Amino acid sequence: MVWWLWLLVGLALLGVEMLTPGGFFTIFFGVAALIVGLLARFGLAGPPWMQWVLFSVLSVLSLLVFRKPLLEWMRRREVSRPEVDSLVGQSAVVLEPVAGDGVGKAELRGTAWSARSVDGSPLPAGRRCSVARVDGLTLWLKAD
Repeated sequence: MVWWLWLLVGLALLGVEMLTPGGFFTIFFGVAALIVGLLARFGLAGPPWMQWVLFSVLSVLSLLVFRKPLLEWMRRREVSRPEVDSLVGQSAVVLEPVAGDGVGKAELRGTAWSARSVDGSPLPAGRRCSVARVDGLTLWLKAD
């Protein structure tokens, strides 16, 4: 293959990696194609069959050696968010009355949530309650 074709293939594979979510697979093939293209440009890659061997070896070796550390590094950089279940036991204030079997609004940590009563008792506005469980965006409250 001509050296510039290797560079185009490498750039295309890097573009595919950017368009696909996570995983880190095609990036190694793209980098290997760029390396083979640069080696071919300076006459160091040999005949076409040798270029394909170099491409295959570089791709597989870099995938096996660098993928796991790269994924671990990306996981360490992720921002940890508190789980919604950590809201259980927190204190919330009823904003809109919650009928026994109806839905109202409650404020928790400065945010308004849909609220329901755990035991079916009505909760008047202004009442302080504790969170019994969280179901999606709905707080299940019990009166304090």
